[in-house]
Amino acid sequence: MFWTRLASGIVLVIVAVLTIMAGGTIWFLLVSLLSMVGLNELYKTIHIERTAFGWIGCLTTALYCALLYANANGHFDGEPFLVVIAGFLVLCAVYVFTFPKFKANQIAFAVFGLMYVPVLMMHLYRVRELPDGLFIIPLVFLSAWGNDTCAYCVGMLIGKHKMTPKLSPKKSIEGLVGGIIGAIILGMAYGALAENHLPSLGNTVLACGVICGVGAVIAVVGDLTASAIKRDTGIKDYGKLIPGHGGVLDRFDSILFTAPIVFFLAVYFGA
Repeated sequence: MFWTRLASGIVLVIVAVLTIMAGGTIWFLLVSLLSMVGLNELYKTIHIERTAFGWIGCLTTALYCALLYANANGHFDGEPFLVVIAGFLVLCAVYVFTFPKFKANQIAFAVFGLMYVPVLMMHLYRVRELPDGLFIIPLVFLSAWGNDTCAYCVGMLIGKHKMTPKLSPKKSIEGLVGGIIGAIILGMAYGALAENHLPSLGNTVLACGVICGVGAVIAVVGDLTASAIKRDTGIKDYGKLIPGHGGVLDRFDSILFTAPIVFFLAVYFGA
């Protein structure tokens, strides 16, 4: 299992680096694919992936991604999120006109899925499209995976007080604090190293530190959200797409939450 996890992790990193460097259409297609697969994984947890709700969710995701791409490339001046609202209205129409075929929790979950996966995930594309986006997007991964690594190390060394004993008993408050501090340090170090490539952020060291610190806090929420859904639905992993890691949502649970935070804070700092 260790070698399988390591090998697939290396492949994942290589694919991510190459597609991020390429940017544009190639990165858009990968992130869109991850959004579609992730949404399908989520819908599978309550068995709506092959229902009308599942198909509407997938179609809404495809249209949202397409309009986001068109907007970024100057071919569409409207608001892509209107497609998500339209998808919600269609889901409601199906719910009421086929009543009582679907339950309230199913339509609620279908709508939640649209916000949780494609809307959040596509911020990976939006970050890359920012000025200096090639050097801003590593902050997404530093916030999430840097925080996770630091939290694990600190938790193993001095962790005593459980953070969420019923949901994730291995996580400690000490690990939480250590992860956030570690992410801030990593962000500031990255800002110092990449200062010449991030003129849009102004005071790069400060900006990167703040972005990674806030991102780390949100990353914990993302990680625990994914865990809570798995506990509620009685599954171990969201899928088996990535050998040794599970599904897309297993690997990108915290990334889903850090990507929009990095995007909006980068814009706030001037990107």
